[in-house]
Amino acid sequence: MMNIKPLLIGLGLGITILSGCSDDLNLVGSTIQPDGDKMPVYVDTFQMQATTLLMDSVYARTTSGLLGEFYDPLYGNVKSDYICQFYCPDDFKFKKEPINGQIDSVDFKIMYQNSAWVGDSLAPMRAQIYQVTKELERDFYTNFDPLEYCDMTQSLGMQTYTAYDNSIPDSIRGAKDSDGYPLYTPTITIRMPKEFGQKFYDESVKNPSTFNSQENFNKFFQGLYVTNTYGSGNILQINYSAISIYYKYNLKGSQGQDSTARASETFNVTKEVLQLNRFKNTDLNSLLEPSDSIAYLKTPAGVYTQLTIPAQDIVDRIGDRVINNIPLTMKAYPQEEWQWALPAPANLLLLPKDSLPTFFVNNKIEDNKTAFRADYNASSRSYPFGNIANLMQEHIKNNPDKDMVLLLIPVERITAKSNSYYGQSQTYTTALNNYLLPSGVKLLKSEDATKIIVTTTEYK
Repeated sequence: MMNIKPLLIGLGLGITILSGCSDDLNLVGSTIQPDGDKMPVYVDTFQMQATTLLMDSVYARTTSGLLGEFYDPLYGNVKSDYICQFYCPDDFKFKKEPINGQIDSVDFKIMYQNSAWVGDSLAPMRAQIYQVTKELERDFYTNFDPLEYCDMTQSLGMQTYTAYDNSIPDSIRGAKDSDGYPLYTPTITIRMPKEFGQKFYDESVKNPSTFNSQENFNKFFQGLYVTNTYGSGNILQINYSAISIYYKYNLKGSQGQDSTARASETFNVTKEVLQLNRFKNTDLNSLLEPSDSIAYLKTPAGVYTQLTIPAQDIVDRIGDRVINNIPLTMKAYPQEEWQWALPAPANLLLLPKDSLPTFFVNNKIEDNKTAFRADYNASSRSYPFGNIANLMQEHIKNNPDKDMVLLLIPVERITAKSNSYYGQSQTYTTALNNYLLPSGVKLLKSEDATKIIVTTTEYK
């Protein structure tokens, strides 16, 4: 008799699925089971609430950054910039001795990939850099005030650019190496004062201990603030930032003759040092106005959607029955169709609101118990999270007298592939980060869209 239990439960759940959310099927399945082994399956319907919350800061520990400013008629304006430190190898020394101890030039490079931007690729923009004058704190939240760290009265350089550089021939832009990787990397080069590089060389001669460790180097040079001071309509996704110091040195030839050669020293932004990304959103008031039909999501660091599921009512109604299934799918309105309209975020994370402060800091991923992830399904305009019964059971165990408050958070999913026993490749999540590119979606919050169907089983 025990072997028939899974089949009977499956039949009961099948009836639940086919019946949708009809309140007439509050009790199903009991009549098809043997008298001595009845396990009634119940279906109860509840209503959750969805609201839009302001999220002016997110955790963003990354070596990439966003630079620029972009306006969307629905989702408002966002300005993006960043502060970065630079990696110094232990016991760094200039490879060669500059002629007469003099530096020739210095520049700062901002590198990104082709098409790695949002908005108008031909919008004229200007990047400008300032020196950081205060030691950075280890704070990776995106609402820092640059005035607290920088001397904004003296610029170290600026450069006007467009994301797509029309001066680059297609033959160069499309060139690839023997492995198929692009040879051309779009780059914004900002010329810096020669005195800046001279200071580095002079310090390496007079106080070499400055370059013995990253800690000492950070005290000597705290970093740069990279911002946009002109233009709107484009945001670049930066892959790589670096300072290069150029100089000439004497080179002895094989016949003893002297010649002049060129060299450079480069300091990069790497994962070993800090980069603080800042996002400043404006014009969000319309998204935060009460609405009976729409809840919004907007990145970066714009607004989240909060879901409140009536856990207290669920506990009161189901008693000690076991929760088998709570399917949750968030449905969306069609995306806007104007030029450069924001896309819907590709991945949403669902987790308890009180878990947010530690989730990204501790590098967690979805576990389908206390955190769930959904891909955006463009054909059905929905985010299917599947069965969140584990999440509800965990909440009831820890907080039986409180409703369950959840957040929907756009995330960037980092993946890898593994081979199964049968040789089929499977994709799995290796990391989840707050999604930092501009995106937006309108979620339905009608009565039907926010209906929660709870399937339970009574074991006797």
